[in-house]
Amino acid sequence: MRSTVWMGWILASHFVLAGAQAQSEGRGLTDAMRGPTPIGSESKPPLLYPTENKDVRRNRNYTMQPPTIPHKIDGYQLDKDYNRCMFCHARTRTEETQAIPVSITHYMDRNNNVLADVSPRRYFCTQCHVPQADAKPLVGNTFTDVETMLKKPAAPKGTAAKK
Repeated sequence: MRSTVWMGWILASHFVLAGAQAQSEGRGLTDAMRGPTPIGSESKPPLLYPTENKDVRRNRNYTMQPPTIPHKIDGYQLDKDYNRCMFCHARTRTEETQAIPVSITHYMDRNNNVLADVSPRRYFCTQCHVPQADAKPLVGNTFTDVETMLKKPAAPKGTAAKK
């Protein structure tokens, strides 16, 4: 038992010393998620793609998907004191601004009681709604929306459907 404990201490000290040696040599410890950037350093963030500003409503890919924001929101104040989105999208302002009104569900609390103002749980728009950028996907995507799936011909009975 004692030899196992000593062996554990020896291995642990070996890894600590190896890490300290790597840092002293300028290599630093690295993490697979951070790439070649040493743990003690900050990496340069990637460039942000320009936000689309087309004011065109996008199709939704699945039921209950929040609509995307079709315009820039840079500089919009969205905090506990003020919600810039509601300047145009509040139900009382849409005739004047011609913006799409906020859904009635945003005026309901968790018990489905209708409120006079936007529900606190729906107040911060960008927790569900996001602006779009014309960026290359970081990972592959084979998502197929339900409308496309419904248009595919049905597979004969007893056979598996092909992709």
